[in-house]
Amino acid sequence: MRILTGKAMSRRTLLRGLGATVALPFLDAMAPLSAAGRSRLQRPHRFQAFYVPNGMAMQYWTPSGQAGNFHAEESFEEPLRLMPILEPLAPFRDRVTQFSGLHASWVNVHAGASGSWLTGTDRGGETEVDIFADVSMDQLLARELGQETQLASLQVSLDAPALAGSCSIGQSCVYTHTISWVSPTQALPMEYNPRSLFERLFGDAGSTERAAREARLRQQKSILDSVLDDLAALNKAVGPQDNIRIEQFASSIRDVERRIQRAEEQIDMELPVMDQPQGAPADFEEHARLMMDLQLLALQTDLTRVITFMVGKELSGRQYPQTGVSEAHHPLSHHNNTPELVEKMSRINLYHVQLFAEYLEKLDATPDIDGTLLDNMTIMYGSGISNSSGHAGDNLPVLLVGGGAGRLRGGRHITYRDHPPLPNMLVALMDKFDVPVERIGSSTGKLPIDILSGV
Repeated sequence: MRILTGKAMSRRTLLRGLGATVALPFLDAMAPLSAAGRSRLQRPHRFQAFYVPNGMAMQYWTPSGQAGNFHAEESFEEPLRLMPILEPLAPFRDRVTQFSGLHASWVNVHAGASGSWLTGTDRGGETEVDIFADVSMDQLLARELGQETQLASLQVSLDAPALAGSCSIGQSCVYTHTISWVSPTQALPMEYNPRSLFERLFGDAGSTERAAREARLRQQKSILDSVLDDLAALNKAVGPQDNIRIEQFASSIRDVERRIQRAEEQIDMELPVMDQPQGAPADFEEHARLMMDLQLLALQTDLTRVITFMVGKELSGRQYPQTGVSEAHHPLSHHNNTPELVEKMSRINLYHVQLFAEYLEKLDATPDIDGTLLDNMTIMYGSGISNSSGHAGDNLPVLLVGGGAGRLRGGRHITYRDHPPLPNMLVALMDKFDVPVERIGSSTGKLPIDILSGV
């Protein structure tokens, strides 16, 4: 530890005890002392996909005058103007780029929307057991960035997984319930149970059987109690600013642990017998915030640099009474362009962005090398459908958010008039991570996201 030895603390410093392994967040003590050494400290670049289902109320998403079809060949860029759905992102507008004119070529409705979002594939199985797509962008990144972290990637969802059976016009549920594919025939399940996710990150993953859960609930100590002695010793060995960060970090983990236990207790009382793993709060908002906080901790401790997150599965019929909308999400998305129904749809879209903005605020408040976590992230936010009433795959609603470790310039709205496929953006993003590829799925080239003709 630097104060005691004059050397920088390892970025891989771990605290271990009683089955728990806890990585530390970035501390000043981990930075080299000299300016030359500090310049050699590589700035991490992290990727996260943030998927929302069932399309978007495009009239409330795209700046006026550009929500229709694009006919001219030339692309252009203009300052970002935040429409009603995106207003919660105002504090981060300098790190937000909005795209218009991108399209998806896979036309198999909802299965194609999520199935092609990161894979870029224009194909898919025709039966519930016929499964093929392509390797998704997150997994291409995980192969490289995962060499630097304990976990190559995380896949997280707010819906229980279903990778078998038929969910979308006779096609396998695999397409609607995940956006991550490790091979053209193998999709990765999304984790929706916060207890399982917490244990994967910080503790012994052990059994998820009911008896094991009940035994954990009877324990009076949290998982961090086993490492408190090490944390206390660490506090004596680092500076005042690091002491504050360590205590904030420990408090964050304790809070997440407490919320998981509370959710499990509540679910045990309400649903004493369940086939699915228990631990997800019954309240959607609490579940969403809990899962986002766990992802924040995973990024803060550099356990992984690649995360995919599904706010909901395609065809989700979830209701959002907190928005003042009584209709279920998927039925409402078939609004037939009726103005009052489109406005209701926009409220659900806005609600998702509000939760996203809360997450961005926490990322931006978390110190990291040469800035904050948000400065060192590229987050892809959006949906695989635009106008959901017609299952439209043109003019997809897509944002890039974050500083991209100094490689993204925000505050822009870029319109592409020649209808480039979304996977062209994925190819361009791979360059931003120094993991170049020739193609992803049905890509036809590399999307110009930095320098446009005529700009």
